[in-house]
Amino acid sequence: MNADVPAVAEVRDLRIEVAGRALVDGVSLRARPGRVTALVGASGSGKTTTGLALLGSYPTGAIVSGEVRVADGLAGYVPQHPAAVLNPARRVGALLTDIARRQVRDLPRGQRRAAARERVLGALAAAHVADGPETVGRYPHQLSGGQQQRVVLAQALLLGARVIVADEPTTGQDALTKRRVVAELAAVARRGIALVLLSHDLEVVRELADDILVLRAGQIVEEGPADRLLTEPRHPWTRQLLAPPPTPAHGNPRAAPPTARAGTDDAGPHRATPPAAEGLVVRDLTARHRAGGRRGGVAVVRGADLVVAPGESLALVGRSGSGKTTLARCVAGLHRDITGRVLLDGATLPPSLRDRSRAELAAVQYVFQDARAAFDAYRPVLDQVARTAVRLRGATPGAAREQATATLAATGLSEELAARRPEQLSGGELQRAALARALLARPRVLLCDEVTSGLDAVTRHGILRLLTTLLRDHGDLALILITHDLETAALAHRVVVLDAGEIVEQGTARQVLTAPRHPFTASLVRASEPQAPGAGAEPGGTVAADQPVPP
Repeated sequence: MNADVPAVAEVRDLRIEVAGRALVDGVSLRARPGRVTALVGASGSGKTTTGLALLGSYPTGAIVSGEVRVADGLAGYVPQHPAAVLNPARRVGALLTDIARRQVRDLPRGQRRAAARERVLGALAAAHVADGPETVGRYPHQLSGGQQQRVVLAQALLLGARVIVADEPTTGQDALTKRRVVAELAAVARRGIALVLLSHDLEVVRELADDILVLRAGQIVEEGPADRLLTEPRHPWTRQLLAPPPTPAHGNPRAAPPTARAGTDDAGPHRATPPAAEGLVVRDLTARHRAGGRRGGVAVVRGADLVVAPGESLALVGRSGSGKTTLARCVAGLHRDITGRVLLDGATLPPSLRDRSRAELAAVQYVFQDARAAFDAYRPVLDQVARTAVRLRGATPGAAREQATATLAATGLSEELAARRPEQLSGGELQRAALARALLARPRVLLCDEVTSGLDAVTRHGILRLLTTLLRDHGDLALILITHDLETAALAHRVVVLDAGEIVEQGTARQVLTAPRHPFTASLVRASEPQAPGAGAEPGGTVAADQPVPP
């Protein structure tokens, strides 16, 4: 695509200031038809604030200067959590038909309904929704996160947006789903639509981006064509973002947990190692979700067996909907309809959180993927983190605040940031605060559900190093990582793979991720292999829309 082609969206010298703090300072960008412009940087660097400016959306009380221009005044938006922009009380067809009706008003009355439906189904097809006629009859909660994302994309296409802002579109997605999302976004660009990609996922940026802007503290520190910037970064911060991940624990013999047991790989692909006297043990656990009219509900986890010893880290991996989070919620007492047993140090934990003692609550801590939903919007984050030490460990308010400040600092959050309300922090900053809150309980079992999915590479590596240090310094801590990211899973001592609610393989991280035995695990490993920049791409670096994608 020629650089002289007029931009369909342009930002010039944008500055957005809230309460005396510049969230964005002097940012300029041009989004051209058919090209992907990626904004990358740490959490809180100003990516989302800049992207939302293209939609005419600014933080409450913001002082804005500079210029934002969008062709026809219309930009589409695909948020990180698409359910937030879908009306839960209305079917998908009704949401989209409202838009389509306005576009067929000039037709004879008798032709409008059919024409509107044709437009709706066409937009769904363009957004790669394979079962459009069935999808229009569903409510948003009946769709997976990926399906919700495609419905939001269809809305933008139906509106005729010439530029679409995609905010972390692959966050929390497994490798197979991520490849599909990349192909969908590439298809959008091939339609001549400008795509502004806000992402921490550098592999996705490598595959999709034509141009990259690197932000830090609200300012652009480096920009240029993707092929140059990714291979020859000039700014120290860019080089830090592109740095390789930490060394896997299993790659360093001295990093093995003191309680790791021999014979893990010989236990078979479906079975856990023999129960230990200490640590977490899950025996024959089955979890169900209620479904209308179905006696006993639908089993979403079936016959799971796990053992996590003190000082050991275990990664749960699998596709979206495979049962990873449900299994972790059972361990935390957040899913009540279960059979089987969860034991800690040989004692059975009550299935429900409500029946657990204060000591049991402190012993098993859960860090949620959607950190924003886990905080009270009206109280300072620091107060909420400190409250954990008061409520679960009986600390005095003063001591709890000191401990909270120190723990937050260890995760990369200053006291000044933590003193703000949740709405004033980025998603990545809130994720770090959620981790600090769980650590303040001094747990025996720490369940981390996609805690690094919304973080840039530098912060993600820092959090993973922090967790590794915790395991080393606190020999009684067992860590469970629920993750779609096999790079993160590689840092664990052992990996458990779930598919359709069943454990299909488990063993050391080295064995599972380098020599998988189960076909599903092998497909995950293949899909997560890095793609060369522009691999299978159209001229200009955009991935071809008809590139084969795993089902």
